[in-house]
Amino acid sequence: MAKETAVSRALHAAPATGSAPSTNELSDLLEKGRPLVMGVLNVTPDSFSDGGRFLGPAAAIAQAQRLAAEGADILDIGAESSRPYGNAVAVPLDEERARLAPILPVVVGLGIPVSIDTMKAAVAAWALETGAAIVNDVWGLQRDPDMARIVAEHDAPVIVMHNRDAADPRIDIVADVTAFFERSLAIAARAGIPSERIVLDPGIGFGKTPEQSLTCIARLDAWRGFGLPLLVGASRKRFIHSVVPSEPAERLGGSLAAHLLAVENGAAIIRVHDAAPTVQALAVAAAIRRAR
Repeated sequence: MAKETAVSRALHAAPATGSAPSTNELSDLLEKGRPLVMGVLNVTPDSFSDGGRFLGPAAAIAQAQRLAAEGADILDIGAESSRPYGNAVAVPLDEERARLAPILPVVVGLGIPVSIDTMKAAVAAWALETGAAIVNDVWGLQRDPDMARIVAEHDAPVIVMHNRDAADPRIDIVADVTAFFERSLAIAARAGIPSERIVLDPGIGFGKTPEQSLTCIARLDAWRGFGLPLLVGASRKRFIHSVVPSEPAERLGGSLAAHLLAVENGAAIIRVHDAAPTVQALAVAAAIRRAR
């Protein structure tokens, strides 16, 4: 009950209309005509990929500066590990916000659009008021009933990611993702979120077997019919280990291969831990395509 009260107070404290950005920064970036690179900043003690290396403010800010210098177009900051392979530990609202408080304003000050990776509407509202430009919801507006309202009131772009509580190897994953997106888009429409502010993410590794994650990348064009930008975050994910046994820090090659093929299949945004190698790989791939 105490947690619900804290969440309720935070939601009611958010201004009714927020400080909505005057322009859609994400839309402006997408008009560059090339794949965008979103750099990952995990301000958590239990991230599967970096195990808490950037939990402290100084380390987190230095990593954000590094990602920006390496060419990231967007910085995605999160303070609650979603742990795509299960065993995620829920973080109370106050703790999640406390982790972000000394870091988010500085990261926003770098001058690159910042997305807030959170499942909580209250955290999203606070982050948008603090200067974040985008909401990245790993439950696609379907977990926190207030998330769509907060996004709409702040006129913010939102990344709608597919997720499941557990993987089921028996299901048709493409059909499942499609149905999930349809539900999320219906929620967004009811809340008044314009379609031009929505990005779809099939959620590589989340509630999927390794084979299903591979299928989502291979079949990415199945969701181009929605007419919305697609984001793929395959960086360091476990499906790479299923192909070539490796630890998360050893999966750069697999990450680059997955992301290059994702772009070929229609991805407009790539979410990565390693910005510089990804920027280079995308640039070289584009130069080769132009030379055909």
